[in-house]
This record gives sequence, structure tokens and C-alpha cells, in this order.
Amino acid sequence: MLIHIQGCDAYAYTGGKPFNPVQPTVVFIHGAQNDHSIWVLQTRYFAHHGFNVLALDLPGHGRSKGAALTSVEAIADWMLALLDAVGVDKAMLVGHSMGSLVALEAAYQAPERVSKLALVGTAYPMKVSDSLLDAAKNDEQSAIDMVNIWSHTSIAQKPSSPAPGFYVMGGNQRLMQRISKINPDHVFYTDFTACNAYANGDIAAQSVRCPTLFLLARRDIMTPVKASAGLMKAIAHGKVVLLDDCGHNLMAEQPDAVLDTLFSFAGSVA
Repeated sequence: MLIHIQGCDAYAYTGGKPFNPVQPTVVFIHGAQNDHSIWVLQTRYFAHHGFNVLALDLPGHGRSKGAALTSVEAIADWMLALLDAVGVDKAMLVGHSMGSLVALEAAYQAPERVSKLALVGTAYPMKVSDSLLDAAKNDEQSAIDMVNIWSHTSIAQKPSSPAPGFYVMGGNQRLMQRISKINPDHVFYTDFTACNAYANGDIAAQSVRCPTLFLLARRDIMTPVKASAGLMKAIAHGKVVLLDDCGHNLMAEQPDAVLDTLFSFAGSVA
């Protein structure tokens, strides 16, 4: 689905079903150097089981045109404008990593428009090391290699590698390389800089009143569980689910568990 917004075409995957704003809507927001495809299993299931799905390609990522936005606040503003463009007044937001900060900020900017909030692989502050920032700016393939290694618990994940030819780490690496190829303007560095600079997390978290889910991975070394402690304290009513045997790329390493948790949360009564 293409949406013209802020002077550029934006793409949102609808899970293989026509977009219907009358249905309850769930917005899926990817992280740094990714696109909508990280949510492919979860979004298709939601779309075929009673939900409207918008899995976004953020500006400068995937099929969305324009430059990558330079701040979490700007991305949240863009996302809310996209909801205006498609006629959605209220939605559940699901964000992974950088996308979780975007979801959190959107809930702060427009609390009346967020029905539920799911923060996947989140942390605040989401600081990025100087060495990784430097690699993202000057040696992007090295940054891709580092993040890809740190985001997975194994080179051969089980049970998310169900057959020969299905390679979780390789798929994630190729996605990041594709983002670099279609947009060579240091997208990874722009994304990391936005995460590193975001400073409104405490205030935003304290303002959250909607049902909230923290979906975290016990073996995540990119955004370790302890790095979410401040957010969980501020959003004391939030539900916390910890998944075993996966790292930061939990949608790929434990896809069924992520789907089951998100779908149960979406259907729960506030």
C-alpha cells in the first residue's frame, strides 16, 4: 500500500489483505536498517484474523522514499501523519528496537490515538557505542556484521530454521545490505544517531496510560533486559514477557512465541 505523505510516497505492508480502516488497526514499526519484512509472519496472521495491519517502511527504508529521518520525534510525527492520511483515528502500536522508541514517542505526542503499546526489544536510554557509530558512518558493512552477530544467539537457530535453506542470520544480513544498496546515504548511521540522541523516554513513559506490553529476550545483548528497567518502572501497569533462547532479533529467532504473545495482547481487554 502506497501513501503519499509529506511530499513523498510511503509504503506500508497490509499483510496480504486489503486495508480496511473500519477494522481495529495494528501498526508495526521496524528498527534500524530494517524494513516491514521483519514482521512478515506476525503481520500476515493479524491481517487474516480480524485486524487491519500497517507494517511500515520508514522514510529512506525499503519502498518508502525520501531521506531517513534524523530523530525519533520526527519519525513519530511522520507516523501519526500517515495514520491521518489513511483515516485511522486510533491504533495499537508495535515497535521493535528503534521502532519501540518511535511507538513510545507517538503515545506521548498523541495518547488519544494509541489503544495499546507493545515495546519489543526495547531499552531506554538506547545508547549506541562510539565504535558502532563510527562503523555505521565509515564502514557500514562492518556495522552490519557486528549488529547481525550481536542480534542472534546462534548461527543455526532452532526451531525457527525449520528446513535446509532457511538461514536466519543470513536473511537479516541480506536485508541490511539491501537497505544500504537502495539508499547509500548512511541510513544505519542516521538511525543509530536518532536512537542515541533520543532524550524524551522518561517523560514519555511516565505519560503512558494505555495497556502496555514489554516483549523482551533473555539473551538480548543489544538491548538487554536490564536496560528496560526504567521504562518498566515508569509504566508500572505494563505486562512483561521474557522469551528464552533468542536475542535482539526475537521476531526471527522465536517467531511463533512473538506472534502468540502479540496476538494475545491485542485481543486482551484493557
